Amino acid sequence: MTGPVTAAADPGQDQLKWNLFLLLSAIFIAALVTSNLIFQKFFTWTPFGLYTFEISVGILPYPITFLVTDIISEIYGKRRANQVVLSGLFASLFVLVIILIADAVPQAAWSPVSDSQFHQVFGLFGPAVMASMVAYLAAQFIDIRVYHFWKQLTGGRHLWLRNNGSTIFSQLIDTSLVLLLLSATGAIEWSRFWGLLQSGFLFKVLVALLDTPLLYGATWLLRRRFNLQMGQEIEAQHAQP
Repeated sequence: MTGPVTAAADPGQDQLKWNLFLLLSAIFIAALVTSNLIFQKFFTWTPFGLYTFEISVGILPYPITFLVTDIISEIYGKRRANQVVLSGLFASLFVLVIILIADAVPQAAWSPVSDSQFHQVFGLFGPAVMASMVAYLAAQFIDIRVYHFWKQLTGGRHLWLRNNGSTIFSQLIDTSLVLLLLSATGAIEWSRFWGLLQSGFLFKVLVALLDTPLLYGATWLLRRRFNLQMGQEIEAQHAQP
């Protein structure tokens, strides 16, 4: 049987639940903002000589956001997961405004970083964030809804299925949309679209499969700590101080 926990509140336990939620939210926002800041550097990676990935370094922290929303969805529920996604959107838009202002102000004569250098690194941040945010909102909300669809359908069982099923599908949406929008805005060349789509999606699928044990470990520890049965969720509003 699934549903929120309704046991008598323990102030110490409630504080811990809320603190852990804030920590997960902070990790989510940090990973999201970092991925947007560093996306302009690309690298190649050929694991075991089997396939050569050609991907942006921005893709390295981004899968963490899906792992975190899956942990929050599993333990705290859909409403809290949606709140974290919206918080990530506002954080990214705030950083966007700061970057645009920083790019616009003229350098001092002694500045170790020139206007042109700063613009070269951060000048595409605006288009990148707008493209990323459209893809991000679509993918994250799809991920959360697909996750909870499978959770209800399986009665809280088969964690691996809802984790990988929701993440892989939403990552395909995310990778396709962000590359389409970046190509349309001129941030990357159209000729690189299919290669980057293939590499980006395969890399995200690989990470999704590899993070499944992390999800099992995290949710097992949290369920044990908060006395949750498989499929149960914390009534998170009682965890606020």
